[in-house]
Amino acid sequence: MARLLSLIILSALPSLVVPIHNSSAGGNLCVSAAGCCAIIRPPRDGGIRYRGLTQEQILPVDYEIEYICRGNRVIVGPKVRKCLPNGTWTDMTQHSRCLLLCPRVWTSLENGRVAAKPPGPPVEGTVLHYSCHAGFILEGRNISHCTKLGKWDAPKPTCLCECLSKKKLYIGALFPMSGGWPGGQACMPSAQMALDLVNNRSDILPDYELELIHYDSMCDPGEATKLLYDLLYTEPIKIVLMPGCSGVSTLVAEAARMWNLIVLSYGSSSPALSNRQRFPTFFRTHPSATLHNPTRVQLFQKWKWTRIATIQQTTEVFTSTLDDLEQRVKEAGIEISVRQSFLTDPAVAVKNLKRQDARIIVGLFYETEARKVFCEVFKEKLYGKKYVWFLIGWYADNWFKIKDPAINCTVENMTEAVEGHVTTEIVMLNPETVRGVSNMTSQEFIAALMSRLGGKNPEETGGFQEAPLAYDAVWALALALNKTVAPLKAKGRRLEDFNYNNHDITSEIYRALNTSSFEGVSGQVVFDAQGSRMAMTLIEQLQGGSYKKIGYYDSSQKNLSWFGNDVWIGAGPPADRTVVIEEYRFLSQKLFAAVSVFAGLGILLGIVCLTFNIYNGNVRYIQNSQPYLNNMTAVGCMMALAAVFPLGIDGHHVLRPQFPVVCQFRLWLLGLGFSLAYGSMFTKIWWVHTLFTKKDEKKEKKKQHLEPWKLYATVGVLLAIDFLSLMIWQIVDPLHITVEKFTTEAPKEDLDVLIQPLLEHCSSEKMNTWLGICPLFFVSQSASLLRFVTLSSASSHCSLSLPLGVVYGYKGLLLLLGIFLAYETKSVSTEKINDHRAVGMAIYNVAVLCLITAPVTMILSSQQDASFAFASLAIVFSAYITLVVLFVPKVIQRSNVSLSARLGTKCGVSSLVASGRRTGSFRYAHYYCQTCTSTFCTVKCQFTFKLILESDDKSFMDIYSVPFTFMSLFLI
Repeated sequence: MARLLSLIILSALPSLVVPIHNSSAGGNLCVSAAGCCAIIRPPRDGGIRYRGLTQEQILPVDYEIEYICRGNRVIVGPKVRKCLPNGTWTDMTQHSRCLLLCPRVWTSLENGRVAAKPPGPPVEGTVLHYSCHAGFILEGRNISHCTKLGKWDAPKPTCLCECLSKKKLYIGALFPMSGGWPGGQACMPSAQMALDLVNNRSDILPDYELELIHYDSMCDPGEATKLLYDLLYTEPIKIVLMPGCSGVSTLVAEAARMWNLIVLSYGSSSPALSNRQRFPTFFRTHPSATLHNPTRVQLFQKWKWTRIATIQQTTEVFTSTLDDLEQRVKEAGIEISVRQSFLTDPAVAVKNLKRQDARIIVGLFYETEARKVFCEVFKEKLYGKKYVWFLIGWYADNWFKIKDPAINCTVENMTEAVEGHVTTEIVMLNPETVRGVSNMTSQEFIAALMSRLGGKNPEETGGFQEAPLAYDAVWALALALNKTVAPLKAKGRRLEDFNYNNHDITSEIYRALNTSSFEGVSGQVVFDAQGSRMAMTLIEQLQGGSYKKIGYYDSSQKNLSWFGNDVWIGAGPPADRTVVIEEYRFLSQKLFAAVSVFAGLGILLGIVCLTFNIYNGNVRYIQNSQPYLNNMTAVGCMMALAAVFPLGIDGHHVLRPQFPVVCQFRLWLLGLGFSLAYGSMFTKIWWVHTLFTKKDEKKEKKKQHLEPWKLYATVGVLLAIDFLSLMIWQIVDPLHITVEKFTTEAPKEDLDVLIQPLLEHCSSEKMNTWLGICPLFFVSQSASLLRFVTLSSASSHCSLSLPLGVVYGYKGLLLLLGIFLAYETKSVSTEKINDHRAVGMAIYNVAVLCLITAPVTMILSSQQDASFAFASLAIVFSAYITLVVLFVPKVIQRSNVSLSARLGTKCGVSSLVASGRRTGSFRYAHYYCQTCTSTFCTVKCQFTFKLILESDDKSFMDIYSVPFTFMSLFLI
C-alpha cells in the first residue's frame, strides 16, 4: 500500500511542486505535536518525492524526503532530508537549489589544467580557470563563466605546443551590436575579415597571430565600464583596445592611459576626442566631425565669402564642431556675424538670422531638427537666390520629404526651402578603383562583406557605412605592430613581452601608428597630431530635389577636386551680405549749362560796362563817380561770375586728385572778386560818411578836395588783408577731400543691392576758423554759396560749409558796416562821389538776397541741384544788380534824350521843362516816366519831379532806389 501511495505522489509531482525563492531557508516549520515534522516547500524549478503521507499532513520522526529537479537541472546542496525528533529537518542551514548544468566538456583541457570555482558540477555561476602545461601556450580565453542560460560565455580554449604555433597578440574590442548605434553588426565582420587576411600574410607579423576578443557594448558607457573591467582583469593580456561609439570610446580612452594601452577606434566622431592631453593614446580611423570645417572654409574662399552665420542644435558634438569652425574661419579672415542656437524649437533662432541679414548659413543639427529648421526657413523666406545653406551630409537622401507630425509644412514647402543647399560628407569608401595595402579594391571589399553578412540588406545592417573604417583600423594596427618588431628587437624586447606596466612597447606602437600612411579601402589612411583620421570630404548640392556630387576635398593635401556642375537659383553664388554700391551724386549738367549761360552773359555785361566806363572817363559826371573804383567793381563782379563755373565742376569733368586745385581756384576767385567789388563800393561809402555826415563841418568839408590815392589805398588795404588770409589758409591748412555718406537707398530694379549716396567735399581741419576770417564774394551771398559748396555733388564740390557764426566774422562785419554807412549817407549830396547812393542801393539788394538765400540753402543742403541753383543764382543776380545799378544810369544819362516833348506828353510837366532845369536827375526821370502805362506809374513820376524841384542837386538815385528794390525782389 505504501509503494502504491509513493507512485501516486510521483505521478502527481508537477502539481505538488510549489515554486519559491530560497526554498529550505525560507520554509516555515509548524509543529502540531511532539515528535512530528511539518511538510516543507520544494526548491524553485523542483519538487519533493515523499515516502508516505498522513491525513493531517504531519510527518513522523525519521521520515525522509528527496528533492528532484525539472529538465536539465541538478540539485546543489542537500538532496535528502530526514525528520528529527525535535520536529526539524536535517541540514536546514544549507540551501538546496535546482540549477542549470553547463556542458561538462569545458571542465577538462588537454595538455592543461582546469580549476572550477566553486567545486562541484558545472552549474550556473561556476567559473573555470584554464592553464597549460609547460611547453604549451593557451589559445583562447583563460576563464569561462557558466551563465543562467546553461551555456559557457566563451569558447573552450586549447593548449598548443609553442614549437609549432605562432605567438598570439590579443585585441580587446567592443562592438555595439545593439543600442543607439548598432555599428558592430557590420563592423565586427569587417574587422574579422581584415584579421584573417593579416594572419595569412607572410610579410606582416610572420611570427604572430592577431586574435579578436570582443563584447557587445550596446553603445552604452555603463555597460562598457563592466566589459572594460573584464577585458583588463582577465587573461590574456590585450595589446590594443578597439571601441566604437563616441561615448564608449571616451570612457575607454580616458581609462586606457592607466594601463599603457593604445586605443584605436573605428566609429567615434566626437570632436572632444581630439584632445591629446585628455586622451594621449587615442587614435581613430573615423574622422572627427570637425573634418567638415576645412572643406567649408575652402568653399567660402572659393566663392569669395567673408561673412557667414551659424545655427546649431545645443549638443556637445555640434558645439565642439562650431567652436572649431569659428577658429578656422578666423584664421582665414572670415567673420561669423551671427551665431544662433536652439534646444528643440528653432523658430526664434531662424527669425534672428533673417533680421540680421544672414546670407551664408551653416546648420549643425540632427535630421529631425533639420525638418523643423527648414519649416521655419520656409515661413521666414530665408531661402532662394540670396541664401546658401550648408548642412551635414549624413542625412537620408529624402529627409525633407519624410512626413513629420512635429512640423506644419507640406512636402512641397520643404522641397522649395531646401533647394540649392550644399552638404559635406566624409568619404568612408574610396571612390577610386585602386588596390591598397590589403590588395583589395573598395568594390571588392563591399562584395566580400556582403558575402560575410549572408545577403543582409545593407540599409538594415548597423554600421555598414562605417565598415571600411573598421577594416582599415585592423590593417593600421597590423602595420604599426609590424613596424615595431625591429626597433623592439634592437632593444632586446618582443611584442609578446607586453604588459600593462611596459611603457617602452606602448611608445613604439604609438610612434608607429602616429606615422601610419597607407591606401585602404576607405581611402588614404593618415592620422593628424590629435590622432584623428585625415580623409577626403564629398561635396554635394541639392539640385531639382536630388543630391548631385559637385566635388571632393582632401584636407591632408589641401586639394579641391571641382566638377563645375554647381547650379544656382540666381546668376551665380549669392553675395555674403547685401551689397552696398557707392554712388556719387553729380550736379545736373542741364542746370549747370543754364546757369553757366547766365554767368557768361553777366561777364559779357561786365565787359561792356567796363569798356563804357573807360571810354567815357573824360566825361564830367563819370569822373565825379570815381571811375577807377567802378572799374574795380566791374572786374570783381566778373571774377565772381567766373567762379560759378568751378562751382559746377564735378566728377564729369575732373579727376579726384584735381579737386583740391579746383576748390582753391574757386576760393581765390570768390575772395579776390569780393575784395575788388565790395571793397571799392565800401570805400566810397566810407569816405562819403567820413567827409559829409557832420553838420558843423559839412559846408567846410564840401570845399575840401578828396584825394583819389586815399580811396585806392583803402581798397588796397582790404585787398591785402584778404590776399594774406587766403595765402595763410592755403599754406597752413590746405583743403582736402572728405566724403559724406547718406542713408542707403533701394534700387528701382529687383537687385540684391543697396545704393549708398556719397558727397565729396573739400574741407580743412579748422574750416570754421578760416571761414570766420577769410574773404568770400559778398558775404551776403556767401552763406548761400558756401552751403551749396558744402553738400554739392560728391564729385568734387568744395566743402566751404559756413556756420551761422560766420555772419559775425570779418566779411559779415564789413557787410553790416556797409549797410549802416549807406543808410547814414542816403541824404548826403556831393559831386565828388555822385553815385554813392547807387552803391548803397547795391548793398541793400545784396543784403535781401543773402537773407533769403542763406536759410534756403541750409534747408536744401543735401540736394546738390537745388543748392547749386540757389547759390549760383544769388551770385548771378547780385552781380547783375550791382552792374545795372552802377552803370546803366550812366549809360542812359549819356544818351542825351530830349525830355521836353515826351515829359510834357506823358506826365504833364511842360512847365518844368520850360523852367530850363536840365539836370541829370531830371532828364533820367523824364526818360523813366515816358514809359509809364498805368496810373500808379504816373503818380510816381509826379512825386519824383516834386522831389527834383525841392532839391535839384540831389543824385538821380533818389528816384531810382524804389524801382530797383522791387526789381531785386522780383528776381529772387
